[in-house]
Amino acid sequence: MAHYEFASLARINASAFSCSAVIRSKPDYFQVDEQLPFEPDGEGGHVWLRIKKRNTNTDWLALELAKFAKVPSVAVGYAGMKDRHAITIQWFSINMEGVTEPEWAEFETEDIQILEQTRHNKKLKRGVLLGNTFTLTLTELSGDKQTWQTNLETIKQHGVPNYFAEQRFGHSAGNLVRADHWFNTGKTPKKRNQRSIYLSAARSWLFNLVLNYRVQDKTWNTALIGDVMLLAGTRASLFSADLNNDDIKARLSEMDIHPTGPLWGKGKQRVQAEAERLETTILQDWSTWRQGLEKAGLKQERRALRLFPQNFDCRFLGTDQLKLCFYLPAGCYATAVMRELAVISDASVIKRK
Repeated sequence: MAHYEFASLARINASAFSCSAVIRSKPDYFQVDEQLPFEPDGEGGHVWLRIKKRNTNTDWLALELAKFAKVPSVAVGYAGMKDRHAITIQWFSINMEGVTEPEWAEFETEDIQILEQTRHNKKLKRGVLLGNTFTLTLTELSGDKQTWQTNLETIKQHGVPNYFAEQRFGHSAGNLVRADHWFNTGKTPKKRNQRSIYLSAARSWLFNLVLNYRVQDKTWNTALIGDVMLLAGTRASLFSADLNNDDIKARLSEMDIHPTGPLWGKGKQRVQAEAERLETTILQDWSTWRQGLEKAGLKQERRALRLFPQNFDCRFLGTDQLKLCFYLPAGCYATAVMRELAVISDASVIKRK
């Protein structure tokens, strides 16, 4: 469905269309290293393994760990899904209370390597994630090198719109199609995991619609009257913006605070005045979705409209490759960064077709 197309969302940088490149031409060219918000205690009933995996699905690996340890699948935890067509490093926890611990080295294969082993007193739960460090090699570059350098500098200085990327919405936006069916028919999906995925996709799309409008309106990186701001590096440090305060303007330009958009749910919208009228107008045709999210019990939250990649570094490798390194907070997408750089083709998707 055309209105679910991630590619149709507005960009801030028109010159991104003048450049193109390919990602994931090899798994080694898309690397992700997960960062947790704390260190395991080193003792407790849960074994924690930091695993480097190549071309391996996170869910599949969790199930294999359960089989190997001879524990139920629910005994295995991880913070989040990681790209399959990549080299990724992430933590897994296995509840070994009352169970004989296996020799973990025997679990390793050519594509699975255990980098660290420790213990903790709790299971690693979904969402307990600080962020991810990305190391990407783009290949088959086309476009003027000066344009590439200008696009890179724009990202470093101004950040990018903090869109939820297409992987949030499933193959051919299937998660949104299923959410729409649920909300319009009242037929709730039977599996809890499916419900969670569809709800997350639906509220993410509504957020994208608001952000898309503000990108087109050139207000995605500034404050409107009645806007709610988020302190950078946090998820819930919110406050109303006083546009007469010079300190607010300075903190906005320094990327210390960010304007926000809605993650829809129950409760009163925190925005007021101009910002509230804008969001209400944009989402007025999505009342069924808003009611569905509220009925499912989700609460109103806010998400930053802009994303500022940290430790951003780039290096051209010859004439047709570019290596990028940067860190993104949890819930943010490398795709959102790269779409402001160039028109990107995913080799892993092309191979599956």
